[in-house]
Amino acid sequence: MAIFRYQGRDAQGAQVSGQVEAASEELAAESLLNKGVIPTKLTQGSAASGLNIDLKSWFTPSVPLEILVIFCRQLYSLTKAGVPLLRAIKGLSQNSDNKALKAALEDVSNELANGRSLSASLQMHPHVFSSLFVSMVNVGENTGRLDQALLQLSNYYQQEVETRKRIKTAMRYPSFVVSFVAVAIAVLNLKVIPQFATMFQRFGVELPLPTRILIATSNFFVEYWLLILALIIGTMFGFKTWLKTPKGRERWDKARLRMPVVGNIVNRAQLSRFSRTFSLMLKAGVPLNQSLALAAEALDNKYLENRLQEMKSSIEAGSTVSTTASNSGIFTPLVLQMIAVGEETGQIDQLLLEVADFYDREVDYDLKTLTARIEPILLVFVAGMVLMLALGIFLPMWGMLDAIKG
Repeated sequence: MAIFRYQGRDAQGAQVSGQVEAASEELAAESLLNKGVIPTKLTQGSAASGLNIDLKSWFTPSVPLEILVIFCRQLYSLTKAGVPLLRAIKGLSQNSDNKALKAALEDVSNELANGRSLSASLQMHPHVFSSLFVSMVNVGENTGRLDQALLQLSNYYQQEVETRKRIKTAMRYPSFVVSFVAVAIAVLNLKVIPQFATMFQRFGVELPLPTRILIATSNFFVEYWLLILALIIGTMFGFKTWLKTPKGRERWDKARLRMPVVGNIVNRAQLSRFSRTFSLMLKAGVPLNQSLALAAEALDNKYLENRLQEMKSSIEAGSTVSTTASNSGIFTPLVLQMIAVGEETGQIDQLLLEVADFYDREVDYDLKTLTARIEPILLVFVAGMVLMLALGIFLPMWGMLDAIKG
């Protein structure tokens, strides 16, 4: 979410200023109005603000989606049964085992007791409740169907949980192989190769090129392992800081979509999430431009989010959804056809839901076959390392045997 700096007046007419976090300028203004602040000036934070390092956010764990699924289902059951909202929130805060959610719900119950609406209270905790969550609750409050909005949210988050589990299952084997290879390289360079290097040095024979490469690499590891460790940690820290900048995050998210083997799967998973979120918001009665902004934020991909924000601006300027979607260059022909037909028939939400189901099935199939496609790459990589190690160790040994026989 973007940071917006504001100036305005509160309920007593006093001038106030500060910053608010929101997906768009409209949502930022709505958030301020819900807090009782009338904004007179609202500007988005500069790109340089992305360089600020928030160490607290690094070490504060986010609320797992499984916890949000349970929370939505419990609140849905309580509201459907007619339990007063304040009592339901207090009961859920007392029974919550997650510290972040418990603290947020306690604050929400206090705000509800002071007369603030549920959506406005939830909006004060953006690290726990996303803009999508807040907007759905807001629509449910305004239409008197809060229980249905919570049910839709629980189904949406449940789908997200299942997708993430499938991705983790598919990446488990490649991650294990890469980790094992990394540990093996470290042990060989620090413990095994130095022993062979000492033996070869005693014989005083001329070493072949693969052996010299192995010994030089091992010596570098042994002498500068602290520097290597510091470089790895510094690179990770710098990469994470770079991702905090808008340009860095956009370039990395764009690169993720173009990675070999997995890039196509990530792209289709993102299109499925966009279609499902956009359909969910339209079906709930959220305005088209706001639905597009929330769907963009739900993608968690800055490159796609910026393209969707450009679509939103074009639609507000008078262009059609199908035209702007075609000009964005991020949608497949299937999605473009569904959007065009849905725009003509007035059933864009239903057709986008069909698109989401289609892509979910494709992603599920691709994830099941991902291991089979990655295995040859891993085998070639491991075989190349074993060949290099074997040549580096056995070639000089064969040379020494020939010298002894001669």
